[in-house]
Amino acid sequence: MTLLRWAMTITLTPEQQAWLQAKVQRREFPSVEEAVRRLIDERMAEESDDLAWAKPYVDEARAAVARGDFISLDEH
Repeated sequence: MTLLRWAMTITLTPEQQAWLQAKVQRREFPSVEEAVRRLIDERMAEESDDLAWAKPYVDEARAAVARGDFISLDEH
């Protein structure tokens, strides 16, 4: 399966830019681009009523575990 990516220029308000940058700084998202993709994915999933929106989060969690970037339930 080949994924096609299209470049797009989107103009955000200063408030939107600051909000996204704060999310990235708090490491809620790895980048502004990824934040926008995830937020759009979430909105699309809301409209389709399936769990496809969760896939990026599951993938991220699996990658974190593979890197050893987690704590056990007992440590928590």
